[in-house]
Amino acid sequence: MTLGVSAPNAAALDRVESVLTEFFASAEQRAGRMGPAYQRLWHALEDSTRGGKRLRPRLVMTAFDGLAGTNITGAATIAAAFEMLHTALIIHDDVIDHDVERRGAANIAGTYRNQALSAGFTQADSLHRGSSAAIIAGDLALTSTFRLANSAAMPSWVRDRIFEVLDEAVFASAGGEVLDVDFTTPGAAPSPLEVMNMSRWKTAVYSFEAPLMAGGLLAEADDDVVQCLGTVGRLAGTAYQLVDDVLGVFGDGVVTGKSTIGDLVEGKYTLLMSYASNTKEWEQISALLGRRTLSADQADQVRHLLDTCGSREYVEAQAEECAKSARDVLASATLPEPLALDLSAIVDQSVGRSS
Repeated sequence: MTLGVSAPNAAALDRVESVLTEFFASAEQRAGRMGPAYQRLWHALEDSTRGGKRLRPRLVMTAFDGLAGTNITGAATIAAAFEMLHTALIIHDDVIDHDVERRGAANIAGTYRNQALSAGFTQADSLHRGSSAAIIAGDLALTSTFRLANSAAMPSWVRDRIFEVLDEAVFASAGGEVLDVDFTTPGAAPSPLEVMNMSRWKTAVYSFEAPLMAGGLLAEADDDVVQCLGTVGRLAGTAYQLVDDVLGVFGDGVVTGKSTIGDLVEGKYTLLMSYASNTKEWEQISALLGRRTLSADQADQVRHLLDTCGSREYVEAQAEECAKSARDVLASATLPEPLALDLSAIVDQSVGRSS
């Protein structure tokens, strides 16, 4: 995911990087005592955290700075924990989607698969070894999320609330992932509302809603402010995911760093498909979805049909509606003006991006 969130404070973000660097240095040293293979996996896990935009830490720090928070060390540690959570979820998501690349390079599954192939393992065994390494690494990243959060110094009531937010983020994301997998079942026809809920649970909660709420809690803001941040995050995050789904089919893969055929090959039931399933073009679209051998011409045909039936226009309109609702919340909120402006810019970027 990429989103050009303005840096709340360069020094603060540098602290987040320092927290991650120190955490991995300690973990890799500890793993080294158990053997080089385990240490290499931790190196691969650290590599997988690099190259992103640090969206979730930026959101934590945007809310924290915008509410004049003072516990910068605690905030940086929680921001790093959200980056670790993101790493865990995308590693597992790649396994579920059979993806061996991320951001144009081999991911953990791809790296270990390639090593196995070079060592003479069969294609099937190499894929298995790659997936196995990725599952283990994702598990480590997930437990590390809570280890990092537990190490942050903060008042006990803030700690309790932060852990509630993190728990909800993991719980919701897992529920959304289950729905995403279930929606690929042949004959499944989830409603637009079910698909919208899946988008929120899988992505919006942990990527937008929870980080903004955590930033507010770290600044020890009033509960109504924290809830406002969560509402804006939920709406902006849902809009973001809807746009992401459109870009996953219609975007420029060079710009997005993602395949624009993968969702079609997997037969993913996004809002694009939910809307299209009630149009006359669906018979032609559904006949092409889920084909492992889907050609570029066939993918173009699906795109044309999604345009013709109005599905793309509908999803983009839904994303804009979420963004409008978020702006309405901000307009009536009693947030510091600089923070309200930053959040408004985040909402705009969520629906106006090309990557």
